[in-house]
Amino acid sequence: MATLHQKPVTDPARPNAPEPAAAAQSPGVRTVARRHPGRWLAAAVALLLLVMAVNSVIRNPRFQWGVVGDYFTTPAVLDGLLLTLWLTAAVMVLGFLIGTLLAVLRLSANPVLRTLSWGYIWIFRSTPLLVQLLFWFNIGALYPTLGLGIPFGPEFLTLKTNDLFGAAATALIGLTLHEAAYAAEVVRGGILSVDAGQTEAAQALGLSRWRLLRRIVVPQAMRSIVPTAGNMLIGTLKGTSIVSILAVQDLLYSVQLVYNRTYQVIPLLMVATLWYIAVTTVLTTVQFYVERHYARGAERTLPPTPLQRLRARAVALRARLCAATARDAAPAGGSVRAGERR
Repeated sequence: MATLHQKPVTDPARPNAPEPAAAAQSPGVRTVARRHPGRWLAAAVALLLLVMAVNSVIRNPRFQWGVVGDYFTTPAVLDGLLLTLWLTAAVMVLGFLIGTLLAVLRLSANPVLRTLSWGYIWIFRSTPLLVQLLFWFNIGALYPTLGLGIPFGPEFLTLKTNDLFGAAATALIGLTLHEAAYAAEVVRGGILSVDAGQTEAAQALGLSRWRLLRRIVVPQAMRSIVPTAGNMLIGTLKGTSIVSILAVQDLLYSVQLVYNRTYQVIPLLMVATLWYIAVTTVLTTVQFYVERHYARGAERTLPPTPLQRLRARAVALRARLCAATARDAAPAGGSVRAGERR
């Protein structure tokens, strides 16, 4: 039963006098939070559906979890995983190096450099990645040989394109050039997110343009760049599976070689899926701590880590249990004291 308390009337002679606290007048009144039965019902339904989905996956014999465990750490699968990780790291590093240069050129005052950068980004963002990979794989049909020498003069070095562009090199070049176009827009957006007053203050101090970018703009732009860059990293990890069409033995192609021989398609695809999930989880955790690192200068309190959040919930749950135990023990103690007074 709710108890209504009339708000005390303020003395007109003392308009600035503080109102007496309700807790001081009624020490037995306790504030009860508003209940949300619909929210708890939706959470229960969602949890029930999740349990049903997990149960159907675990108890379905067609997944053949024993076969998944047998092939999960085989040398062929691990070699494909290492190639996938190496390709992802190389593409991200080279792509962001080229993308940063393109972003700086895009923001340049030189119209020629600005137009060339825009044209590169426009072409590589307009063409599907699969088309680019196939184009680079068949580059020998357009340029059978590549030479180094004087323009319109003699050549000092000549190489056959088929010997230079193998399957792995084609995958690296195609993915890097495609990644650079998107990385350029990410870096450009991060640079533009920095307040113009920072640039004006640095210019007033006489800093050069290169030092302005390196010491003032880029560290502040990282707060906007890191979340999108982390998303691109995870997308690149999964996007490397497209190189399997070039017979590059990444993780997906390695499991394809196995199930083409054993005809166990679903278990081997689950092996690749579990490895992708594991690596993505690690990258997501690293991204969280990198974002937290670059948020130090912009936020008064850093966001809690998962361990700190779990510890805070444990402390809150312990305090709630202690409070409930104290409330249950209070009536018994009061009756005993009343009996002793009698």
